[in-house]
Amino acid sequence: MSLDTTSLHALLYLMRAAEPPAPAMHDFVATVGVVEAAASIRAGTAPAAVAAEIHHPATDIRPDLNAVDQDQIRLLTPEDTEWPRERFAALEAAGLTVPLGLFVRGDASLAALTRAAVTITGTRAATGYGNHIAAEFAFAFAETGVTVVGGGSYGIEGAAHRGALTADEPTVVVLACSVDRAYPAGHAALLENVVKQGGLLVSEYPVGVVPAGFRFAARNRLLAALSGATVIVEAGRRSGALNITRTAASVGRRVYGVPGPITSALSAGVHELLRDGHARLATTHADVELDSLPVTDRQEL
Repeated sequence: MSLDTTSLHALLYLMRAAEPPAPAMHDFVATVGVVEAAASIRAGTAPAAVAAEIHHPATDIRPDLNAVDQDQIRLLTPEDTEWPRERFAALEAAGLTVPLGLFVRGDASLAALTRAAVTITGTRAATGYGNHIAAEFAFAFAETGVTVVGGGSYGIEGAAHRGALTADEPTVVVLACSVDRAYPAGHAALLENVVKQGGLLVSEYPVGVVPAGFRFAARNRLLAALSGATVIVEAGRRSGALNITRTAASVGRRVYGVPGPITSALSAGVHELLRDGHARLATTHADVELDSLPVTDRQEL
């Protein structure tokens, strides 16, 4: 982290004051900087569009400062070398908001891990078939040096993270809550293993923030942007995982669907993507073509 104390305090305040993605605040910060933006919001002189995004004007940053000072979490900013700026360039190009900062648990470089990466997603209520395929794909990707990115949820995403860990390779979990929370609770051990095996827990949300539906929606743009392609294994017609694929397509990432039994309602959403041309067919990890950045040693950054 390369911020001075004043800028650090201002950034932490801004990250608590508004719910991501907060596009007006992002633009305001880009224009005046974090210190002036924070001072303007506190003084009530921020532009109306920025003020409308402020939900927590009298926020307390001490929990975040304590966690950073005690090395429980790290704060990444766009000024850091491990900030995935090439990945997030796709967000800007699509008119989506880049995070002001990211909280992470783990020692790896986010930029290095996501140079060659794939997002694997799907339903929480996965079948045995779906869990098996997600783990198999993830294991194969990990063995070839491709980082598996996911949301850490039950079902397909959890199976994918486990598959990568079985290959003894790092995986990245992007959370819709703070990185100090184990969510879902049943994946507490899995999330700890992600960190222990060289991976990362990543979030826009400060210490103590709980998951919520709108936070999952905001998180989807990060899941889509941080990898070179998105693979959806199982999803019903109304599955939230379909939102990730739509976002991936909007930021120029390839989307792949793994077919399931034609009688399975849990594959109906994937089959629609394939039938309508919104996803390419993948029956093996080798079918997935990644939008990879220049190859770099993961430890270089």
